[in-house]
Amino acid sequence: MIDKRIGKRIKECRERLGLTQEQFAEKVGLATNYISTVERGASFPRCEKLIAILNGLEVSADAIFCDVTTVSGPYKESVISEELASLPNEDRKRILDMVELMIKQAKNDK
Repeated sequence: MIDKRIGKRIKECRERLGLTQEQFAEKVGLATNYISTVERGASFPRCEKLIAILNGLEVSADAIFCDVTTVSGPYKESVISEELASLPNEDRKRILDMVELMIKQAKNDK
């Protein structure tokens, strides 16, 4: 299960760069079939290959492991902040109002 989530993140980051699996494999010096198996979660890269993948994606390890580690809050917060900034003001205000309400409820529940 963890490998599939990590593979999905790797694929998302690669696609964000606008690279095909073939282009990315060439960039990091790995086989296209290997990139495919990693993205599908069928295999997990060893340390050296993982570092090559992270460097090729131009992301930190947090970007890949944020779904599987329990201490990735700051990364997720920055991603959400960037997503919010890209929205129209009206949508951003509505979402922030909902988040503020949820925070207040969480504090009251303690």
